[in-house]
Amino acid sequence: MQKIMEQLQEELCSAFEKAGYDKKYAKVTVSNRPDLCQYQCNGALAAAKEYHKAPIQMANEVVEQLAGSNTFLEITAQQPGFINMTVSHVFLADYINRMAASDTFGCEKVEKSETIVIDYGGANVAKPLHVGHLRSAIIGESIKRTARYMGYEVIGDVHLGDWGLQIGLIITELRHRQPDLVYFDAGYEGEYPEEAPFTMADLEEIYPYASGYSKEHEEYKEEAQTATAELQMGRRGYLALWQHIINVSVADLKAIYEQLNVSFDLWKKESDAQPYIPQMIQDMKDGGYAYIDEGALVVDVKEETDTKEIPPCMILKSNGATLYNTTDLATIVERRKLFHPKKIIYVVDKRQSLYFEQVFRCARKTKLIDEDVDLIFVGFGTMNGKDGKPFKTRDGGVLRLETLLSDVAAQVEKKMAERDMEDSVRKVTAQKIGLAAIKYGDLSNQASKDYIFDVDRFTSFEGNTGPYILYTIVRIKSLMNKVAANGISVGEETKVLPSKSKSQTEVMLALSKWSETIEAAFEEQAPHKICQYVYELSDAFNKFYHENKIVTNEDETVRASYISLSRLVGRVLETGIDLLGLEAPEQM
Repeated sequence: MQKIMEQLQEELCSAFEKAGYDKKYAKVTVSNRPDLCQYQCNGALAAAKEYHKAPIQMANEVVEQLAGSNTFLEITAQQPGFINMTVSHVFLADYINRMAASDTFGCEKVEKSETIVIDYGGANVAKPLHVGHLRSAIIGESIKRTARYMGYEVIGDVHLGDWGLQIGLIITELRHRQPDLVYFDAGYEGEYPEEAPFTMADLEEIYPYASGYSKEHEEYKEEAQTATAELQMGRRGYLALWQHIINVSVADLKAIYEQLNVSFDLWKKESDAQPYIPQMIQDMKDGGYAYIDEGALVVDVKEETDTKEIPPCMILKSNGATLYNTTDLATIVERRKLFHPKKIIYVVDKRQSLYFEQVFRCARKTKLIDEDVDLIFVGFGTMNGKDGKPFKTRDGGVLRLETLLSDVAAQVEKKMAERDMEDSVRKVTAQKIGLAAIKYGDLSNQASKDYIFDVDRFTSFEGNTGPYILYTIVRIKSLMNKVAANGISVGEETKVLPSKSKSQTEVMLALSKWSETIEAAFEEQAPHKICQYVYELSDAFNKFYHENKIVTNEDETVRASYISLSRLVGRVLETGIDLLGLEAPEQM
């Protein structure tokens, strides 16, 4: 189904050509003066120089070609050469009814489904999720859902950090605390226990202690580095402990991600890339890409057009140890082999942009990835407190994500204390609203920008907030319940009639932007565009709801049209919030 802007542009293209001008100037945009018109074309201004004519003269000639069109209620040329357009009520109603009849509301799915891998978790094992993990998870989840909606085969990978010094630190501290554990007996050849000798709570205490202690005691740090090396060389007892750490950590991580309404298709780890490293390094050497510099193996990635210094990409340290660069490059090799993706999208803190620039360039230069595969870095900004600094607890510590979710849900539940509902229902409802407050508050900002986490504003039931969007959906659900309770039957095939009020027209115009919004959100990896859409649609619908009788309308034909329109708005809003990873309750 053609987007509404495409239909308008087709008419303008034809009119420009009939008037003797190149159709490339017939670009239609949403009006920046909605008080004057709905759409506009500024092509005559751009074309004036080529055709040596006054823009207003050209605009008038184009408008003359459209005088008999049924598409427009009004189309005029305005000084100095704008073409202002307002579509006819019949044209708009026809578009909305075709939207309603489409499973995707007219959004065209891709003709050829290609595979996209999205790397958007990045949590480390043995550590709890904290607020710093929020953005990657929820931005990546929305990008994944939007890509799937567009018809792509999408693989979401959590890509856990599990192979670095943090594991060596935990093993070392465990050996100090429980030296008699069978895992530390190098001569042991039997089966290791199935149950881990620690809990997630233990790990949360052990790792910070070991990390802090290693910074003050060099011999302890060296011991942990040795343990890390022995793990990576395959020491049985250490591998068994490592597997326990993963099992305990993943169980905890999955529970928190589930609360966030975030899921992954793959729970891959850094260690999964290890088998690909030896051959990758050999290929880099054989291809003449990698060389020794001060004992380290590196690949030059700078280019002549660079305006800033881009350091070489280090593949191996001087002691032969691998780095994050190594495992990230080997992960690209693994993804290419297993999935043959056309895009790999990394949702990561924007402060890592230089690092990923090095990795991407290295992957291309060494031919680890095909030329037609896009490597995309989606860098996000910082979630800050009201003081403008990275969000912390009151005592300056890092806030656990689980605690944030619980605290916000409790605040919402307190606001709902006077609502007439059972306590259990209120609790579940508050959790959904609290999650929407957090996620919408984040996603409504452009990903690359820092933002202030303001829990009071985010949990408000008014304004551009998650709770306001959910409230609108719940209002429509309540409206549909009233329709059913009054025995009113309005079939799915019931048409929306041409508009008779400004508020109805505004709802229909907001609806009509669905396809272009979703396409732009996908192409630009921009969930905030979906947020803006659902807010504008919610706002338009609430004005329409207040200004018109719907269930009680005396005219049955108009009533059926209004109900059909309201139902469509509800369907679109629920689809929109699903793409954001939100869920509406039944009541609020």
